[in-house]
Amino acid sequence: MNTLQAIVLAIIEGITEFLPVSSTGHMIIASSFFGIAHDDFTKLFTIVIQLGAILSVVILYFKRFFQTFDFYFKLLVAFIPAAVLGLLLSDFIDGLLENPVTVAISLLIGGLVLLKVDEWFNKPNDPEVSTEITYAKALKIGLFQCLAMIPGVSRSGASIVGGMAQKLTRTSAAEFSFFLAVPTMLGATAKKCYDYYKAGFELSHDQVNMLVIGNIVAFAVALLAIKTFIGFLTKNGFKVFGYYRIIAGIILLLLHFFIHPLTII
Repeated sequence: MNTLQAIVLAIIEGITEFLPVSSTGHMIIASSFFGIAHDDFTKLFTIVIQLGAILSVVILYFKRFFQTFDFYFKLLVAFIPAAVLGLLLSDFIDGLLENPVTVAISLLIGGLVLLKVDEWFNKPNDPEVSTEITYAKALKIGLFQCLAMIPGVSRSGASIVGGMAQKLTRTSAAEFSFFLAVPTMLGATAKKCYDYYKAGFELSHDQVNMLVIGNIVAFAVALLAIKTFIGFLTKNGFKVFGYYRIIAGIILLLLHFFIHPLTII
């Protein structure tokens, strides 16, 4: 990976992190097309730069993020399932990160879900639809988020659908998903960095620069993307993202099986 490729991946991350289309899946696809070696540093890079994008939430929702301790305990409850499964399934998840076909299938299935999610949940006249997030709802959202350990599923998409399944409004579910991303990605970044150094790898000067640049670019792009997404989601729902995922998944499968196998070098 060179610096230009790192910037391109960071732009993709910043745009897709908060959309229900899977930022990790898109970075895997981009890496495959660009012929980026999917070595240990690339795996580290694709996780660590997500933290840069996620920190845009702290800036945009500064006043709301620093709330009562009750709010933080709810985030902790929602974070626990991903923390436990992330530790238990780390090697399995790393293996999935090398497979673009997994991403394509996840994009297709997730797209079909998004086409129907507004019909299944969150009906406008449903009196039970609310903005309140209880501890029970937080835990269930956290369990939904675990589905995103499969590349292509989308962390934000899984947790938003999980929130809507608990009778939250689209906006409330999306915003809680954004807040939940902060401890989730802090934990994922810390775990990935620990594993990297535990394996005996060291970062070169160029690699440190790429991580810094990648986080800055992802952060800046995410600042623009997150507000746009909330406005669009409130007015239009998920169908556009569902169609996008389905089309992207089909194209990816066609490219892989009928034109040229997509492999991570």
